[in-house]
Amino acid sequence: MTLLALLRHADTAWSLEGRIQGRVDVPLLPGTSYRLPDACRGMRVVTSPLKRCVDTAALLGAPDAAIEPRIVEMDWGVWHGASLPALRKALGQAMSENEARGLDFTPPGGESPRLVLQRLKSWLREIGAAGVPTLAITHRGVIRAILAEATGWDMRGKPPAKLDWNAVHFFNVAADGTPSVERLNVS
Repeated sequence: MTLLALLRHADTAWSLEGRIQGRVDVPLLPGTSYRLPDACRGMRVVTSPLKRCVDTAALLGAPDAAIEPRIVEMDWGVWHGASLPALRKALGQAMSENEARGLDFTPPGGESPRLVLQRLKSWLREIGAAGVPTLAITHRGVIRAILAEATGWDMRGKPPAKLDWNAVHFFNVAADGTPSVERLNVS
């Protein structure tokens, strides 16, 4: 088993406003500071290619973190910049039906959590086979997809655990890439 730590990037103006960032390269808030959790010291660090993740890695003292394209955020298609409450109000029943699809929820022109998970599986296999404890600076959609895979959650209804987006989430990854929850919400 290989220890994998997942940390969501530091806040942006859009994240504080509740807007969907997806693949839009929104910068971190000015003056942002972030501290590497003690439990992650000495880990290899990888980051999503989006600037908010690369900059978070730099704030954590890992300015040369390896870029990993497979851990980029879910593509939200035409919904980038919108908020979920506004979409629910505007789209009504159609949005409810889409959200009820769980792993197959798909924004127009975007990708589903199931597709996110498919692109993550080869990366998880590499993590598991390498045996090197790794900290990944990534996004909510990626962390939720890995949580779904680790717990069997189909993304219908509430998640099996409430995630703190300012905390680190630890998973064990088997050599075949299968993740399991180690511990969540570590400050």
